Amino acid sequence: MISRRHFLSTSLGALSVSTLSGIEPIRRPGKSRMLLGVAAYSFRDYFQWSRDKEQKPRGEVKAWSIMDFVDWCADNNVPGAEVTSYFFPPGADAKFCNEVKRRAYLRGVCLTGTAVGNNFALPKGEKLTEQIAYTKKWIEHAATMGAPHIRVFAGAKPRELSEEEAVANCLAAYQECLEYAGEKGVFLGLENHGGIVAEPDNLVKMVRAAKSPWAGINLDSGNFHTDDPYADLAKIAPYAVNVQLKMEIKRKDAKEHEASDVKRLLQILRDANYQGWFTLEYEMKDDPFTNVPRILNELRPLLA
Repeated sequence: MISRRHFLSTSLGALSVSTLSGIEPIRRPGKSRMLLGVAAYSFRDYFQWSRDKEQKPRGEVKAWSIMDFVDWCADNNVPGAEVTSYFFPPGADAKFCNEVKRRAYLRGVCLTGTAVGNNFALPKGEKLTEQIAYTKKWIEHAATMGAPHIRVFAGAKPRELSEEEAVANCLAAYQECLEYAGEKGVFLGLENHGGIVAEPDNLVKMVRAAKSPWAGINLDSGNFHTDDPYADLAKIAPYAVNVQLKMEIKRKDAKEHEASDVKRLLQILRDANYQGWFTLEYEMKDDPFTNVPRILNELRPLLA
């Protein structure tokens, strides 16, 4: 049996060594600049399809396709659309992805990326292999659409694994997918999305250890539920290849959410010289058709 001490020296210990050949904080020439985008997840209750299951939209709104979301972005003067994979029809193929690409181009909307609900923290075996294959399929779809980024998840630690084992499995799966993503010209932004990356340390270690120029972090402003979420966001901002804005944060042990300090977040990103998409992912329960346009109008002068 492998001892805990030996495992640490050969897994997490290896992470710190491999940073020598991994990525460093992203250094961009010029000044920080950000472009406004919206994630399809903001309208999650109104799509015909959600994670391969047909759903009845809330209220009297006609069921949306992902094409309707692209049209909404065009009609509301939103430069970028994240076409989240959850809302594609079951069995979406290259032909369908080409139609999405065509629609976006004709409407003057950039496809900023997509997202997959993967879990890389599983034990090695059939289920983890399936997660890797699923991610690779969406790498192909993203490349077909001309969408340069996929936000991927680390996952939650299963009971049968230690945290160190889950991190090691996640890194190996992430690295395998990165090798394929690099061939297709697609970034894989590992998101701070709870589980083994609920705090910044594991996330930064894995991204720094990744041996690929297509690695990076998808910085989600609302996903650190720590004592000081903004300080933790500042730790990951130098590795950000995409940004998701949530309108609320929740601190550790707090009973209630609090409004996001958008100006503070933007300053964190500017201090890291971030350049790229600043994508609203509206998760509040209020009507997105009313509130998303209002928030976008508030964001535009802040990004100018």
